Amino acid sequence: MSDYNSKLKSKEIDFLCEAILSLKNKEEVYRFFEDICTVNEIKDLAQRLQVAKMLKQKKTYLDIANATGASTATISRVNRALNYGSDGYNLVFERINWKEE
Repeated sequence: MSDYNSKLKSKEIDFLCEAILSLKNKEEVYRFFEDICTVNEIKDLAQRLQVAKMLKQKKTYLDIANATGASTATISRVNRALNYGSDGYNLVFERINWKEE
């Protein structure tokens, strides 16, 4: 476990992770996220994933901002996570079999 995860780790977050892992399909994920998050929080998470995808495609910050509406601060944050983070974005991209285009 990385230092980042050890800073994040708690019984409450473990419980959240178990809750998410218990979901069986996309419909269940939608239902749970709709209950646990605001619509804007869900959209922000989706936006960050799109930003990560576009960064992996070597798109410019301007292209990403125009396509997603993300601020340059958000794009920089995602870029930092891609380069120095816990490799979570890459793990997800591998698992969903997404390839850089």
